[in-house]
Amino acid sequence: MKAVQITEPGKVSLVQLEKPGISADEVLVKIHYVGYCGSDLNTFLGKNPMVKLPVIPGHEIGASIEAVGENVPEHLQPGMACTINPYTACGKCPSCRNGRPNACQFNQTFGVQRHGAMSEYVSVPWTKVLADTAITPRDFALVEPMSVGFHAVSRGQVTDLDIVMVIGCGMIGVGAIVRAALRGAKVIAVDMDDTKLALAKRLGAAHTINSKTENLSEKLKEYTNGYGPDVVVEAVGAPQTYITAINEVAFTGRVICIGYAKTEIAFETKYFVQKELDIRGSRNAMPEDFRAVMEYMKRGTCPVEEFISAIYTPEEAQQALEFWANDPAKVFRIFIKFAE
Repeated sequence: MKAVQITEPGKVSLVQLEKPGISADEVLVKIHYVGYCGSDLNTFLGKNPMVKLPVIPGHEIGASIEAVGENVPEHLQPGMACTINPYTACGKCPSCRNGRPNACQFNQTFGVQRHGAMSEYVSVPWTKVLADTAITPRDFALVEPMSVGFHAVSRGQVTDLDIVMVIGCGMIGVGAIVRAALRGAKVIAVDMDDTKLALAKRLGAAHTINSKTENLSEKLKEYTNGYGPDVVVEAVGAPQTYITAINEVAFTGRVICIGYAKTEIAFETKYFVQKELDIRGSRNAMPEDFRAVMEYMKRGTCPVEEFISAIYTPEEAQQALEFWANDPAKVFRIFIKFAE
């Protein structure tokens, strides 16, 4: 079978692998679409320290069930469209013992700490398969990245009483905007791209701020009656956006950190104490976050077409990453298509 492999920084190859078999507790999944994640782009650029090359990328998966093992429950049947929860959990570390396996100390995510799903077939434990006949394989490839944003909103314990500022309107930030709006919160979306901000407005943001052309602090005072946002979701991973989150969040507010900053950041730590802030990390997603995204997609209001920036064949996998690297701000998601 065909598989895409990042062999070294800047180089992608198409390789041939044996089609996997399955055990009694596994499902053979036929891959239709796989989305490139920011971690895959960083691997391609040589900026992902968690990856050991060569690696098969891909953990944003749109697929269908090809075959099931004899111990697989009846609700999973061949032919059903599905996605895969791409994380592992050891069951023994503090995170797993505390009921938060998404943050497992020894997690291995597809395409990062282990080979991913950018191939014609993969076999996985049935417990990792989420299937629904009302969602297409293509649209299933958007579930995982959106679930990361959904999880951040859960970490922020967002309610309808909150004003939530989401910094960064990429795919993960969009997930946070949608989930916060679904919970009834007043959402303020922040980005430097007017096209993304316009989409954020359509997805439920009450206000948008272009932090490149507008005075962010002044706009926040206007939109929050001078209090600042109750919750800030940092979905960029840049030093300035982290500092902005701490500086602008309301007293006793919550700051939810999704993005990985590439450098150390100097904070005014007095704000941690003076504001009595809750600063929380948000990693990956829980199964309930996946299910919540799936329910949202079944409403028929998700602008899927606008999220898909381009679709390439496996033979064009290098070209796809080069396209993204040349203009990263303009890309939501790029898919590699293995089957219709």
